[in-house]
Parts: sequence; structure tokens; C-alpha cells
Amino acid sequence: MSGRKDSVCPAGMRKIAAAMLLAAISGSVAAAESEGSEPALKLGGYVRGWASFNLGNPPETTENDRHDLSMLRGSLLLDADAKLGSVAKLKAIARFDREAKTGYLKRLDNLPGQAGDLMDQYNNADMRELYLDFPVGERVSFRLGKQQVVWGETDFFRALDVVHGYDYRWRSFLEVENEELRKPLILANMRIQVPEAKGSLQAIVRPGWDRGKDIGNTYDLTGGRWANQPNKGVNFFGPSPAPGMNLTNYDYRHPEGDINDVTGGLRWGGEAAGLNYSIVAMKTFNNDPVVNPSALIGGTPYKAAPKGLLGDFIYPEIDVYGATVSGYSQALDAVLSTEVVYNRDVPFNYGSNFGGGFLPGFAGVKLKNTLVTMFRMDKQINLSKLIGTSRPSFFSLQLFNTRVLGFDKNDDIVFLAGYGLPRKQDSAILTAILAMNYNNDRVNPTLAAGWDATYGGGFFIPSVEFHIGDKWRLKAEADLFYNRGRNKQPGQVESNTGLMGYFANNNQLVFRLTRQF
Repeated sequence: MSGRKDSVCPAGMRKIAAAMLLAAISGSVAAAESEGSEPALKLGGYVRGWASFNLGNPPETTENDRHDLSMLRGSLLLDADAKLGSVAKLKAIARFDREAKTGYLKRLDNLPGQAGDLMDQYNNADMRELYLDFPVGERVSFRLGKQQVVWGETDFFRALDVVHGYDYRWRSFLEVENEELRKPLILANMRIQVPEAKGSLQAIVRPGWDRGKDIGNTYDLTGGRWANQPNKGVNFFGPSPAPGMNLTNYDYRHPEGDINDVTGGLRWGGEAAGLNYSIVAMKTFNNDPVVNPSALIGGTPYKAAPKGLLGDFIYPEIDVYGATVSGYSQALDAVLSTEVVYNRDVPFNYGSNFGGGFLPGFAGVKLKNTLVTMFRMDKQINLSKLIGTSRPSFFSLQLFNTRVLGFDKNDDIVFLAGYGLPRKQDSAILTAILAMNYNNDRVNPTLAAGWDATYGGGFFIPSVEFHIGDKWRLKAEADLFYNRGRNKQPGQVESNTGLMGYFANNNQLVFRLTRQF
């Protein structure tokens, strides 16, 4: 395993990044000098507000929290485009987020397991994206700076869209616009058009200049409104009984997942025989963190000793190899898509009964290869005669599965550290979306649903968005979760809580108002 870091991104990748950087700078300067004109600036964005209410009663507090205001949030997003000369463009996107501390959040903040201020994870001001776009010649283009790169076509659950992590703390996975949750990275991004082969080659290099918090998925581990049940009010980064130690930490400099390591990948996308396809190879950080457990609790540290009393959360690097294919089926009158992704050296926590069942998964880390598959059908359905829609509705059905290769029950890997449910070889989820339109697209209802075919449970999300003129958007949404079996309760030892059980008693009613400009 010691040589695995060189399989996709070799040691010379820093030289590649430097070469791409120099080419980018020289190309942009040449373009600006040749034109000699003043840049043109265009500014847009939105002002947006959210209000969400509990439809369930989370068990962590002694009060009945049903119908209480769980989120009162406001955001300002500024999106600027500047034209530099005749070919170069500069893009900047900044977002400012502020929340009011609702009574429900105050109660979570006052629980005995909380330490710190929950609002620290909700209030934010950040430059979301800042990059330079320009061509070099007729076939080569560069994008240099902080940006988002989307490889893959999955909804809700991701196979190839793993270049970036996501911030799930303030809205979980429920915000429809993925770009609002995706965490941008500093990248050198080059694309070469090859019309003779009806395709293009894209190369991205992440030189390792990002902040630690920009890597991997970030979940609510400080006890806020989207902490997994029954962990609301529990701050896993709070101080431990041992002097000078926290319970856990984020370790962004772990030898198998160092923030300063260069990562990146290659993607070829093209068209053949009437099909669109892509082939991808990349090295990235495992999106979901795993626990590197402490020897102080009897765990087996992975490659390095953690600093936390219980352990540290780490993002080991993995190799990803995948392919996508999509095309129109005349027989079904639908677009069919698939993704197949092989992930090498994916970390899993193990020990379903570790610590007498109170610390499942904290025994250690094991590496497994996985095969992720996605099959999707997108179809236009004319429902105008049935329910009076103003045009054909969009229907999408998707089956997503993760298979652990070389699976052995004796490995005792768990689905998530902190929960004792043993992982099965296959984890399959079926999702469906039906988007409808009324009144010439001024009223747009959507139904989204998911079913965990392996561990049970699911979700149902009905929503409706109103277009009020050209600038205003109002959306109402219900987030409803269903889980099978017992729910983990505070202080309870059990091994039955799966993915949908994490959301038990967390149903929400959400209103979102947007003013675009």
C-alpha cells in the first residue's frame, strides 16, 4: 500500500501544475496586451432567505420541538464576470451567510454535550469561486483558480462527482442546487479539443493550496440541527476529560491524506455511435471522513497516532477509475445513462461492537476496493390531460449501488463509525424525480423520493416553486424521512440504525424566497 499515492498522480504532478500555471499566465497576458481594451464588468447574484420548521420531535431535548423554527437563514451571493481583452474572462463568486439563533438551536446549544457555539458552522463569508478563463490557440483552453469541476451525472448520491467534497452541515443533502453545497478547490484546469476524434481531453491538477476545511464532505458533528440522531447537542470536537485533549479532531495532515498532497485527474469525453461517453482516472480524497482511532481507547491507529482522546477524522486519498455512457433509446423514448466507477483503497471503519457497543467502528481502519454503479432513465411524460400540466413533465429514475469487493463478514466493517450496523456487500438506493410545470412555468411542483433497498427506509420530498416575475422565486418544500427498525436513542446501544435512521424525527417544512439580480 505504501506506493499507492503515485498510481494516478505521480510525483511529477507539481511540475505539470507549474507548467499549466505558466502557460495560463502567459496566455492571459498576451490576450490582454493584444486587445489593449478596458475590461467589461457584469455583476449578478441573489438575495435569499430560508425558514424551516420541525415536523417531528427530536428526542435529544426534553422539550417538544415539533413545529419549532429550526432555521432562519439569509444569504447574499455576488457573481461577477470581467472581460479582459477579447478572449480572457475573470469570474468571481462570493457568498455571505448569516443565521438567527432560533429557540430550538439555543436548546441544542445548552445541552450538556455541547461545547462552543453552533452558529460558527452556519455563519460564513467566503469567496466561493475566483478563476481566470482563456484560450491558448484554437484547441486549448485554461481555467485557473478556485472553481468547481463536475464529473458525473448522478443525483442525490454520487459516483464520479467526487473531485470536490460537499458541506452538508446547514442543509444536509437537500438543497437542489449542488453548486451551493459543493466545496470549490484551487485547480489548474486544461481542456484540449480533439474534433477528429469527436471529443476532448480535460486535465485537472490540484496543487495542494487549499484550506483543510475545503477537503472532503463536512457533516454536522458539532450537534446542530442536521446532526445524526441521537447526536444533536453533542459536539464531538469538544474538550475531553483528559487535560489538553479534544474528544476528536480533523487531521488534514495525515500521511495517507495530507492537504498539501497534489491530486488531480484526467477525463476524456466524446461521442461515438450516437452515444455520449467519458473515461476518467483521478486521485482524490475519500469524500467521507473515517475515524483514525486512538490507542487510549483500545483502537488501532491507522498509519499515525491521532491527537483526540477518541481519535481523529481523516480523509485518506483514493484512486478512482470510471466511465459514463448516455444515449437516446427510441424504444423507450427516453435518455438512458450509466456510470461505472472502480475505487481503489477505500477506507472503512470496523468493530461493530467495539467498546461494548458504545464506540462502534472505533476499532480501526481497513482498506477495500469498491465498484459503484448507476443506471438512470430520463423521460418526458405528457400529463396535461391527466393533471393539466402546461407542457410535458420531466421524469427521472435512478438506481445507485455500491459493492464492496473482496467482502468478508469477518472484517466487521460498519456503515458509519458511531453506529453498529454491519455493512453489507451491496448498498443499493433507488431514487425518482417528477418535475411538473403549470401556468407557463410560473408554478412548478416537483416530487422526489428515495428508497434504501438494502437497509430499509427512504425519503419523500414534495415541493413547489413559484416564479413571480423575472426576479422573484418562492419555494415551499417538505422533507420527509422514513426508517425501518428501531432508532438509536440517546445513551442506547444498538446495531440497527442505517442511513435513513440518521434522519429519524427530523422531518422539515421549508420556505425559501429568492430575489435575483
